[in-house]
Amino acid sequence: MPELPDLQVFSSNLSKKLAGKKVQKLSVVNKKKLRTPEKELRKSLEGAKLSGVYRVGKELHFAFDNGNILGLHLMLRGGLHLFNKKNDAKFSIIEILFTDGTGLALSDFQGQATPTLNPVPKDGEDALSRKVGFKFLKEKLTRSKASVKNLLLDQKIIRGIGNAYADEILWQARISPFCMANKIPDTHLKSLAKAVRSVLRNAEKTIRKNHPDIISGEIRDFLAIHNAKRTHSPTGARIRIQITGGRKTYYSDEQLLF
Repeated sequence: MPELPDLQVFSSNLSKKLAGKKVQKLSVVNKKKLRTPEKELRKSLEGAKLSGVYRVGKELHFAFDNGNILGLHLMLRGGLHLFNKKNDAKFSIIEILFTDGTGLALSDFQGQATPTLNPVPKDGEDALSRKVGFKFLKEKLTRSKASVKNLLLDQKIIRGIGNAYADEILWQARISPFCMANKIPDTHLKSLAKAVRSVLRNAEKTIRKNHPDIISGEIRDFLAIHNAKRTHSPTGARIRIQITGGRKTYYSDEQLLF
């Protein structure tokens, strides 16, 4: 699943490529995940000019000059495809054709990627918000006996962090993913707050540098700990993997269990 750093790069690249273009036609290929009637979706977006694309949590928001917003959640396997006049992408869910002949398709072979017209704002602070600092984490984490990783993944608390980057952040902060949240001392909570921002921002920079035109997929080959190609962390500890409920957690013994 694309996570925050991926989506940050996707949004800026899509905005560069598509902002200012007018929608000629919107086609719904797979209606299963459509939360708005097709007729209403077309009426709201056809003829409108795309103002820009930005990320909100784990979603991409396409803002139009008539005030409407199309939210796209790629889910686990969703992808975006640019095309010229004809969309050849398999398993398409929706297609947007602009008046200049360029187009964008949302696809997902699992059929789970979700388009939403004017998505309702959700609870939780964005992971890159300045509010997500030591005080915020102390307030949220000290209330819970859940594992710290589960809380980082809870989009009602912090929006944008997924499985891979939760592992990266916790390794950077040297906190075990299995640690009970309310047991973490302040010194490590401060490290965690710094790691959230530094890991996500550095990952975004790396993806942007190595894949400057990317609009889909997920880039994981540079990750320090959540990386199937690595056997040891950058500081030499063996990487361990635990599978819980189908989700893999990557960690090392360098991380403290409080």
